[in-house]
Amino acid sequence: MTVSVCIATYRRAEPLRALLADLAAQEVHPFEVVIVDNDAAGSARAIVDERRQLGMPCPLIYDIQPRQNISLTRNRTVELAQGAWLAFIDDDERAPPEWLRQLRDAVSLHDADGVLGPVIPIVPNSAPQWIRRGQFYDWERLTTGAAVPRNRLRFGNLILRNSWVRRYPLPFDPAYGLTGGEDGDLLARMVNSGARIVWCDEAIVNEPIVPARLSLRWLLRRALRGGQDFARHTLAGRYGRIGLFERAGFVARAIAQSLAAALFAAVSFLRGRHASAFWLLKAAANIGKLTVFFGWHYREYAAPQENPST
Repeated sequence: MTVSVCIATYRRAEPLRALLADLAAQEVHPFEVVIVDNDAAGSARAIVDERRQLGMPCPLIYDIQPRQNISLTRNRTVELAQGAWLAFIDDDERAPPEWLRQLRDAVSLHDADGVLGPVIPIVPNSAPQWIRRGQFYDWERLTTGAAVPRNRLRFGNLILRNSWVRRYPLPFDPAYGLTGGEDGDLLARMVNSGARIVWCDEAIVNEPIVPARLSLRWLLRRALRGGQDFARHTLAGRYGRIGLFERAGFVARAIAQSLAAALFAAVSFLRGRHASAFWLLKAAANIGKLTVFFGWHYREYAAPQENPST
């Protein structure tokens, strides 16, 4: 198996340096590592050049995609990648030496078109106690070999058959380029077309949680965006047929669930801030679903001056 590791990056010099060191130390070497920089100034170039000088067991391909758009940046990694398989990892994650081997083994063992693995958050000891108790950064894990439900498909730790991805002229929809959600959209389309994507619980990567994300404000924004992603994918039919009746039911459930979550948030405060925050995040996610109907989207990947809430 020839595997191209694809990385979209934006102004994360130190995390990218650490990730490239991890990829250089893999038990099974990639065929190549493709890095596409979404910073028009090319701020990641020096990190890539440094890694080349230090040594790398495979070619490092570097390019710049200057337009602020995560979808276009990911699409460029696919355009440049030549491997039969594409492994995607975020630029702020860490890959243990066995990571790529675990993904490759799972592909063969389960005869899959794609394999998704867990992203384990590393919360610093300095984090507030309520955040540590709440486990807000954890993703739900599955049994190895289980098919991943369409509403849990995401990037960050994934390998896909290149021929499947290239069936689409633009695999990642540019309409999601500033909001995110392009990953779940592509993977749901693939599964709906017959691709088999399974879970491998052993293929772990780690995500250090930076101080800027250790706040209720950041968690609420992430929950809101998650609700918006779910609504957009639902309304696009990614999770099944959606007619007028289903749309009305979707709205009614989101309203009821947001009101109930807000009530539980107030009541559960007596159990601790972590319990109250859990329900506040549920409320934010359901409010996010409703905002899609008004045409508003939280633009997480917009430049700071374009997105005052970042």
